[in-house]
This record gives sequence, C-alpha cells and structure tokens, in this order.
Amino acid sequence: MGTDGPELSATLRRIERSAGALATASVSRMDEALPWFRALPADQRAWVMLVAQAGVRSLVQWLRDGGGTADSSQEVSDEVFATAPQALARSISLQQTVALVKVTIDVVEEQVGHLAAPGEEQQLREVMLRFSREIAFAAARVYARAAESRGAWDARLQALLVDALLRGDSPDVLASRAAALGWTDAPPVAVAVGRSPGGEVTAVLHTVYRQARRIGVEVIGGVHGDRLVIVLGGAADPVAATEKLSTAFGAGPVVVGPAVPSLDGATESARAALAGFRAAPAWPGAPRPVPAADLLPERALAGDAEARRRLRHDVYATLVRAGGELLETLDAFLAAGGTLESAARALFVHPNTVRYRLRRIGDVTGFSPLTPRDAFTLQIALVVGRLDPLPVNPATNPLGDKTPQKSDDQR
Repeated sequence: MGTDGPELSATLRRIERSAGALATASVSRMDEALPWFRALPADQRAWVMLVAQAGVRSLVQWLRDGGGTADSSQEVSDEVFATAPQALARSISLQQTVALVKVTIDVVEEQVGHLAAPGEEQQLREVMLRFSREIAFAAARVYARAAESRGAWDARLQALLVDALLRGDSPDVLASRAAALGWTDAPPVAVAVGRSPGGEVTAVLHTVYRQARRIGVEVIGGVHGDRLVIVLGGAADPVAATEKLSTAFGAGPVVVGPAVPSLDGATESARAALAGFRAAPAWPGAPRPVPAADLLPERALAGDAEARRRLRHDVYATLVRAGGELLETLDAFLAAGGTLESAARALFVHPNTVRYRLRRIGDVTGFSPLTPRDAFTLQIALVVGRLDPLPVNPATNPLGDKTPQKSDDQR
C-alpha cells in the first residue's frame, strides 16, 4: 500500500465491504436533498448509482496507490466516471455533478465512525477531504473533454449544414441537420457572409454564439475557406443584427442576403449574400454590413444572373410599363450628368416636368435618379435591360405587359 503504511488496511477492508451500502445511502440522500435529481429518468438515476459505487471503489484504489498522504500528488483516475454514458454529461451539468459528489462525500464522512479502524477516524477524515478535492478535479476534466469534443462535433455538423445550404440541398437534409444542432427555425431567416478572422474554427464560432446570445438571435455558422457564413434566425432586422455580430468577422465587407420565412428558403438568401460578397470590392464605400440587394449593379457586372434578372424585370421593365416618357427622361438626365436644367433643354420641356418625372421614376422603381448611388443602379439597369431583352410572348409585348399586341390592320 502507500506511504500511510499498513495501519489503514483494516479501514480499507471496511470501506470495500461497505461500498454498496454507501452508494445506496448516497443516492437516497441525493433523492432527499436535490429536487432536480428526483426529476431524472430512472435510467439516469441508475447510472448515478453506478458512478457512486465506482467512486467508493476509486477511494480504495486511490488510498492503495498512496493518494491518502499529505504530500502525495496522486490524482483520482477519470475512470470513476467511465461507467456512465457520455449522454449523462449532457443531461447533468458540471455544477450538478459537483453537488452529487458533495452528497456522496458527506454520507461517507458521516460513516467515518463505522468505517475507520479504532484510532484512525481523524486520519480518514483528512483523507476524505483530499479525495473530495481530487474527485472534483476529475469531474472537471471529464466535462472539459466532453465540451471540447462536443464543440468540435458541432463545428463539423454546422459546416456540413452550411455547405448543404450553399449547394441548395433538399429541405429535408437541411431540416435534419439543423434539428441536430437545436435550430428552432425562428423567422425570419437570413444569411450573412464575410471574411473569417482566422484561427481555430471552434474559437471563431464560439465568438459568434456568444455575441448572438447577447442580442437574442439564433445562429448557425460555418467557415468555408476564408469566408465566415452565418445563418441568422429570429432577427426582425437581419442587417441590424449582423452589425452587432460584425466583430466576429474578419476585415473587409460583410454582406447580408434577403430575409426568408424559414430555413427552407435560406439557399436563396445564401446565394445572394455570396454573390454580393464577391462583388462588394467594386463598391469601396459600401456600409458594413451591406444588404445584398444594395449591390445589384456590382453583382450584375460580376456576372450574377439573378442580379441581372432583377434589374431587367424589376427596374427596366417597370419603367417601360410605366410609360409617361420616363425612360426618355432618365436617359436625358443621365446623359446631362445629373443636371436637371440641361436635361430639360434636351427634352424641350420645363425643368419642373423633368423633376416630376424623376420623382415618378423613384416611385415606380424604388431608386431615385437624384441620389448618386441610385442613379448608378438605374444606369446599369438600363444597360442590362437593353442588352438582355425580355423574351417575346405572342400574347404579350416584349416587356412582359399583358396588353395584347395590335395587328398591322389595327395600327
């Protein structure tokens, strides 16, 4: 045995014989003193019983190995917790585990008079004090390893989910992976993309989660190459929420895709955010974060088909359908370098007429020609609309208007 000498042999034999009774008494005390323990399922309570029995056996082994001496550095083996499945660590917190250990130690200390050989009571109490400290450290090590393993697994699972989102996998795949991560799919959902700050992925995502909890939004994140992709849920204003998470990103632009009702439609938001992220360097003065919709002209110039479609349908075709010489006025205004009087002279109309038409353009498209940024978007929309004409349908005109075309005889 250890440096305590053979004088504890009788005490050790008594503890070994009493192991089962001590474990039973400990669990009974837990049931009396800890309300949350009473609420545990029967299988988990049974696992706690096995851990308690293993703890008593560990005390005996620890003493045999010399752990009971005041100058010993002998640690309690983490195997004391190996009898319970890893799932138990997810059901019982470290704080609760320490409470269970304390109850068990208290029960053993109460039985010192029966467990210790005559004259060894004080020595056994001192030993129990050191053992309780070591068993608490062992529990902390077990929970630390479980947290690291769970963090690494969650990071991998999130990376798979984000990858599936970017590929446009089926909603069932997205839903199953999101459910494994505890995602509740609180609406609306939006995707934000920026540069990763670098370093360990788990550390990057930990920063994201900490900030997300602070502002009360749901997040799933993944690092793809040098990009950090974050899925936000439950943020009424995804752009404002992303601004509060912006320190989790590295340097450079952060782009937020459009809000969608649920994770099922988040692929659309992710594609817009990625396209915007690729095109964002073309707008050095862009805010951070910037909505992907604000980068439509840069995205169109970079070859984003969805941005070209939106500019063609939502801006150019809308102007044409609105009539009232809006296209002609916009062309003249842009050609005049944004000078209202010059545009009026080119059109042979009063400046107030030009001013009215410009306001109408802002009303129907959402982009005001009097704002430099909006004027740029409108100019790109004109280019895209004229380069990519809308398909001709026999029942409609080339701009998609449902008005039937007139025949030659009717003209």
